Order: sequence, then C-alpha cells, then structure tokens
Amino acid sequence: MNAALEGLLVGFSLIVAIGAQNAFVLRAGLRRQHPLTVALVSTLGDVLLITLGALGLGSLIAASDLLRTLATWGGAAFLFWFGFRSLHSARQGGHLDLSSSSVPTSIRSAALTALGFSLLNPHVYLDTVVLLGTVASRHVGTERAAFTLGASLASAAWFFALAYGAGRLVPLFQHPLAWRVLDVLIAAVVWTLAVRLLLGH
Repeated sequence: MNAALEGLLVGFSLIVAIGAQNAFVLRAGLRRQHPLTVALVSTLGDVLLITLGALGLGSLIAASDLLRTLATWGGAAFLFWFGFRSLHSARQGGHLDLSSSSVPTSIRSAALTALGFSLLNPHVYLDTVVLLGTVASRHVGTERAAFTLGASLASAAWFFALAYGAGRLVPLFQHPLAWRVLDVLIAAVVWTLAVRLLLGH
C-alpha cells in the first residue's frame, strides 16, 4: 500500500505541470473534440513507458551497484532541479494559452497527435522511464508492481480529469495564483522524494 501511494504521489508530482501534452489534452476537453480518445491514448502511452521503466531499466539499475548509485544521485539531482524550477515557476506565475494551437477534428488525427505527445517527447521519457524507473527499482516483487500501478493510476486520473473537467479546470488554472500554489506543492513533494532517495542510498 505504501509503495502504491508513493507511486501515485510521484506520478502526480511529475505529470501535473504546465506543458505541451497537458495543454493539448485541456484543449481537446475544452472543445469537446474526442476527449475520451485523447485521454485514453495519453494514458496508455504513459502506462507503457512507466512499465518499461519499472520492469526494464529499473531491473537493470537494481542489478548494478554502480548504475544504482549513479541513478540515485542523478535522480535526486533531477528532483532538486525540478523542485527549483517549480519554485521559479511559482514566483513568475504560470498560465495556459489555449489559443496557440488547434485540436485535430478527426478521431484518427486526435489519437495520432496524442500518441506523438506521449512517445515523441524527451521529457516524458525522462519522467517515466528514467526517473520513475529509478524509484521503482528501490522496490521488489509486489511492491514494485504496486508502485507501477500507483504511478499509472496517477496518469490515468490526471488525463481523464483534464479531458472531462476541462471546462471547470481551465478558468481556474488560467489564474497565476492557482499555478503558484500548485508549483509550490510540487516542489515540496519532489524535494521530499529526493531526500528519501539519498537517505535510502
């Protein structure tokens, strides 16, 4: 249960941020253009990468003391950097520009675009395969499976919330104060995880 909760919190801390993929899902939901397809494809893409990180890269890291040490310190450094970036964003105040790009009108185009945001974004690989895979490697057996499930549920909950709650979420998160509060919370979560990684090492 603790591993699943950790996966859920880590997953949320990484996915809840202003970015191209989230903005695309928000636009699709706001305009009611295939929100189910967009949310489902985005979720499945994340689940695939999270699973590969937990079962593939995670296992490779766990089998090597050197790789585990490098991944631990590298992951902690990235988390500290991510936290500083979140605080910097909170200081500036973020917003979402929903008019900068159009949402595809056909279901096929919507699915392919969502897949592109999931699989052609280097930042997604860093978050899912590398970072989540590194954290998952600290767990074994059913705990690793629970962590993977928790992280996957975070992606599913977030994408479907964006797609179907866009009408209510967009007015809120166009306000800089909402993003400031969110960014501060994200920084607190990732810094806590970074300290846990280093202490566990």
